[in-house]
Amino acid sequence: MYAYADGMGVVALRCLIIGFLSVAAAVLPPARAIPLSRASPVPPVSDQARAAGFVDVRSVVADAVIDLRYATPDNFVGIPVYPADARCLVHESLVPGLVAAADRLRQGGERLVFWDCYRPHEVQVRMFEAVPNPAWVARPGRFARSHETGRSVDVTLAGSNGLADMGTGFDDFSSRSHAEATEGVSAPAQANRARLRDAMTAGGLTPYSGEWWHFDGPGAAQDRPILEVPLD
Repeated sequence: MYAYADGMGVVALRCLIIGFLSVAAAVLPPARAIPLSRASPVPPVSDQARAAGFVDVRSVVADAVIDLRYATPDNFVGIPVYPADARCLVHESLVPGLVAAADRLRQGGERLVFWDCYRPHEVQVRMFEAVPNPAWVARPGRFARSHETGRSVDVTLAGSNGLADMGTGFDDFSSRSHAEATEGVSAPAQANRARLRDAMTAGGLTPYSGEWWHFDGPGAAQDRPILEVPLD
């Protein structure tokens, strides 16, 4: 997820609704086991996706682990907002950076796990309806950017023993989710975050300071026409 507000207002808002979010998180199912086996051959993307310049990330990062949290109840909304067979679609401008990051991590025996990729505008609307606070969820507008254009990704790391300890889970609405947080984040988790951040920035992607898992590709902040690309 991507939040656009910053400053002390965000800190205050986090404190005000952290109780609500904690209760919501409590009713979510426990984190699921992540399949680390290599995926089957990747089918072609839809005509709409191709016209938008999208590719399935598995076609460019063959060992990517796809765990789209918004296709499950394991997210801050508490219900699936993507179809169960949703694909991780990214704009082709992200491909060189993701390939470079994955190559770098692979040298250390790690793989990229994708939690979110392209996000349809209608889903962004549903998210904002669930948490109508721009400090937490980007307010839907007349244009698309970031995830809505397929130019941002939410990722983590997996090694031979499963998911790396990053100090928080996905969409953790606390100060511990800040990319370079130290308070409440163990030294090993800080090192894991730094390793992910170094790999992604080496590929030319830009980290978002408020969420350790969020990275922007070229042109992610630019306003673009809203897309109607299906996720299947």
